[in-house]
Amino acid sequence: MTALLRTEDVWKAFGDREVLRGVSLELAAHEVVALIGASGSGKSTLLRCLNLLEPIDDGRIWLGDDDISDPRADGNGIRQRIGIVFQSYNLFPHLTVLDNVTLAARVVHRMPRAAAEERAHALLERIGLADKAREHPDRLSGGQQQRVALVRAIATDPEILLLDEITSALDPELVGEVLELVRGLAADGATILMATHEMSFARDVADRVVFLDGGAIVEEGAPAQLFTAPREARTREFLSRFTA
Repeated sequence: MTALLRTEDVWKAFGDREVLRGVSLELAAHEVVALIGASGSGKSTLLRCLNLLEPIDDGRIWLGDDDISDPRADGNGIRQRIGIVFQSYNLFPHLTVLDNVTLAARVVHRMPRAAAEERAHALLERIGLADKAREHPDRLSGGQQQRVALVRAIATDPEILLLDEITSALDPELVGEVLELVRGLAADGATILMATHEMSFARDVADRVVFLDGGAIVEEGAPAQLFTAPREARTREFLSRFTA
């Protein structure tokens, strides 16, 4: 498969602390890849680097045929091609749900308001929140806010969707509704790279699982292989903490 997103020997440090150490990774179109690892293993930093929210210190990143790690690359143009959702929702509190979902389409992609709102209403209907379109985020549960954040990210049809521990801030009973939406996006053929601590979800939904430890890729493979017969001792040690 041709890689839609590719990193080659990516390094990133904050001061004296190396957070990414030579990460090389490929993501094909319509592939779902789960990044797993302990807190501090570099998962979130890697996603932020891929969206150019953090500059890398060394290595290269390609989006299709474009070297997006080139300092001359158009960062704003690249970010228009990538959707990202964080664990903290990051919805604008002063905007309604509808305005949150349509903002990027209208302001960045110059989509006419009517067209942007038509698509937003269709997406909100799909996730069962059509009746919340005129509400502000503080009137929604955490699970509802995260589903709105996901819809906002896909409203502009990004080439790739980056998900950064999107269930970490949710109460356990709200996790399922968010993961079900991601499951549906994957079934529809979305290209997704997700950092997650939900091992059972990674096993069931991902095409490939990548285990990071200390800023480096220790092991990667199909979920059936990695979760049932990991090759590396460090992977086995990490997975032994989970019963899923």
